[in-house]
Amino acid sequence: MKKLLAVFAHPDDESFICGGTLAKYASEEVDITLVSATRGEMGRRMGNPPYLNRESMAAARETELRNACDSLGIQQLLFLDIRDKTVEFVDEENLTSRIENLIREVEPDVVLTFHETLGGHPDHCAIGKATTAACQRTGHKDSLYFITFGNAMEQPERFGYSHQDVIKIDVQAHLEAKLAAFRAHRCQTEIDEWVWLPDQEALARFGRYEYFLRADRESSAKNLNDLF
Repeated sequence: MKKLLAVFAHPDDESFICGGTLAKYASEEVDITLVSATRGEMGRRMGNPPYLNRESMAAARETELRNACDSLGIQQLLFLDIRDKTVEFVDEENLTSRIENLIREVEPDVVLTFHETLGGHPDHCAIGKATTAACQRTGHKDSLYFITFGNAMEQPERFGYSHQDVIKIDVQAHLEAKLAAFRAHRCQTEIDEWVWLPDQEALARFGRYEYFLRADRESSAKNLNDLF
């Protein structure tokens, strides 16, 4: 059985950024383990109209993430129990070692995380940096891919990459699962009216492809349309 380990920062990273890809591989019976560093308790969106607060946010977002995992077909979910918006401040060596231990336990064929400088949010960059270091320690650099936003990597040259560094996954057949996962993260998407349009209108907002950067740029990619 093929195995995929995704190490992200917050509930909803998996759905909003690469939900179609995760659903695709789950449908192909890839064993997926998702790690969320935090429970997203510092998120600014609290429902529309607001019905959550700082005390109730973590539990609500954990429930929503579990529902999203069901929609995408993710089998295992783990939390690192780091406080939201503080991943960059935790001990880097300790965090790297925790992820290293997970990699050795799961023995994944593919590891997904954020790029340590292109991740956008400080939590994203910090978890990406630690995961990258853990992959290097365990000899998994050639299995590591960075998730990217939207279709930005249609022009990878803007970020110092070439098209040979980009894996382009066709997720057209899995957009319904991606939409279900978006809707599972209800407190984060209620303010986005398009998510709650009739299915066909909402699905039309998604792109057909999701893009990933190869961490190991020195090796040649076997297939620029598949992570495995």
